[in-house]
Amino acid sequence: MARIRIPSIIVILFVTVQTGFLLFMYARYSSFLPQSEEKPSQVHILILSSWRSGSSFVGQLFSQHPSVFYLMEPAWHVWVTMYQNSAKVLHMAVRDLVRSVFLCDMSVFDAYMPWKRNLSDLFQWAVSRALCSAPACDSFQRTDITSEMACKTLCGRYPFSKVEEACKTYSHVVIKEVRFFDLKVLYPLLTDPSLNLKIIHLVRDPRAVVKSREQSVKALARDNGIVLSTNGTKVEDSKYKVMQEICRSHVQIYETATLKPPNFLKDRYLMIRFEDLVRDPLSEISEMYKFADLSLTPTLKSWIYNITHGQGPGKKKEAFKITSRDAVSVSQAWRNVLSFQKIKKIQEVCKGAINILGYQLVDSEKEQRDLSLDLVLPRRQNQFSWSSFNPKH
Repeated sequence: MARIRIPSIIVILFVTVQTGFLLFMYARYSSFLPQSEEKPSQVHILILSSWRSGSSFVGQLFSQHPSVFYLMEPAWHVWVTMYQNSAKVLHMAVRDLVRSVFLCDMSVFDAYMPWKRNLSDLFQWAVSRALCSAPACDSFQRTDITSEMACKTLCGRYPFSKVEEACKTYSHVVIKEVRFFDLKVLYPLLTDPSLNLKIIHLVRDPRAVVKSREQSVKALARDNGIVLSTNGTKVEDSKYKVMQEICRSHVQIYETATLKPPNFLKDRYLMIRFEDLVRDPLSEISEMYKFADLSLTPTLKSWIYNITHGQGPGKKKEAFKITSRDAVSVSQAWRNVLSFQKIKKIQEVCKGAINILGYQLVDSEKEQRDLSLDLVLPRRQNQFSWSSFNPKH
């Protein structure tokens, strides 16, 4: 039987082509394999809170850091566009938008801002130091402490595309949101391998929250309607129905994170009380930064001291602005401003949250006005700590 002789050059060529094909197929196949052991290069931090709880202040503590790309309440665009829906219905749309922002994919705003042209089309863009410095805007350096007014004056007309361009250059992406009312809604983000998500849960004494909300009644009316599912009707919340929902959500979030939490929440949830933050800013901020894998710089230390040691509690027109104030005075102002009748009603609708989050109820106007009586209880030993967590308890 005759043998077919194949020139060696053809054999080498065939093996080379075959090897190349196998390498190509392996590379293609491996791209579909789960990369669970590899963390994304960016760290993602969600500041989870409610209106008038000091979250704008905490947001600025991160925004002014040179390693942080920060956005304040991007889900505002979802609620404004779909205001006839309830908060529960909008949870999924809010979650999807937050995920896209964490991944620096700003095309998600096309559905809510089809006209977008400039940075100034984005809600509260000027409170983001990252959008006021290079590469988003050439007027400031990353190490500068920026002000909202100066940023609005100098950076508003830069193109919206700069948002995504800037986001991709930072090691940390931080979002502050007040539009999540259930921690379980965030489980898909916490288990998403493309995210390295950590949650800072900021709470505040509900009585202080009500005092602050009374400075912003009209501004909050539309959001109140969404919380109470009024099909677009604005609500002023004189009966504290919205506060009841807010308090209920804080209890739900805290208990979900602390009572037999899923394993994927380990080391990824931190609860901070506003009152502890203003009493000992550097200690609490250092804890938050450590949790977020950030370092406190000398410039930030100086700025933090100045911003928390101003004169007085601040003016009504400054309700949504970060100005230098006496932070401790701000946290206790409700005790002199609100009537005891209001306090009793708030305590009635938010009793569970007041107890669980570590605040003291008052039984009389005398107790309310007595500032020597500390109503912020020390952190209890049985309060949540991952290092001491025991699923049997």
